[in-house]
Amino acid sequence: MAGISIFFITTYFSDYILVPLKSRSAVIRTLEARGFVFEKSAEAYVNVAAHHRNASSTSSFEVLPPTTPPPTTVSELQARTFALLRRRAIVPHVHRDIRLVQCAGRRDSLGGEHSPSSAPDLQLQIGLTRCIVHPPRFFSVTLTEAEPPSLLLERRSLRLFGGPDVLLGSKHDVLIPITLNLEPLPFEATGIVCGVAGKLVGGRADGGAGRVLRPVEMSYLSTARAGTVMVDEEDLERAVELLNAGEFGLDVE
Repeated sequence: MAGISIFFITTYFSDYILVPLKSRSAVIRTLEARGFVFEKSAEAYVNVAAHHRNASSTSSFEVLPPTTPPPTTVSELQARTFALLRRRAIVPHVHRDIRLVQCAGRRDSLGGEHSPSSAPDLQLQIGLTRCIVHPPRFFSVTLTEAEPPSLLLERRSLRLFGGPDVLLGSKHDVLIPITLNLEPLPFEATGIVCGVAGKLVGGRADGGAGRVLRPVEMSYLSTARAGTVMVDEEDLERAVELLNAGEFGLDVE
């Protein structure tokens, strides 16, 4: 609730938060106020109170532009966000036929004493090229200097990378994407991550017939035109019910 616009990217190794350069000082103050410290060895901010990374980290919460007094609670923030989505007729769309897996290149093939033309690297490069030449319905790759490539791709595209040892990650843990088309919103509009993530990771105590809806772990990918939530295939129906629940629930398609 610091009034800072962000892009959020979940990868195999890390969570990345992209912020406007003009907001750098405000971001640092906000992180430090919430218990994060910068570790030079990791070149990243680390929450000293939580040593284990969680894909549904609440650090992904965004806020609405400060055109009105900022919300004072996460619940108020969620209500504002979902009200905005409803006004702009933005409806989450579940792509049930797109089955994703999150993978990464192997660390032992990244730099160091290994040649850039080593077998794992070459196979990875060939696989990435094949994905571009034969574009799937969903494909995301994150490249950074410090980590091997992180991939989010359709499970059926794994065959393009050759043998099973080219990529790290479970090939059986399937994620289903839920996409929100954000084109009707101004580029600087925020609050989408908080609204969606807050409902999913917070759960709800008044599911239909008095049922308790357990929280859903999720990953998130921000792009220029959309926000995509990814949930485990087994949690999909519960995620849809959570998004539908409440006064400002959305009619998920």
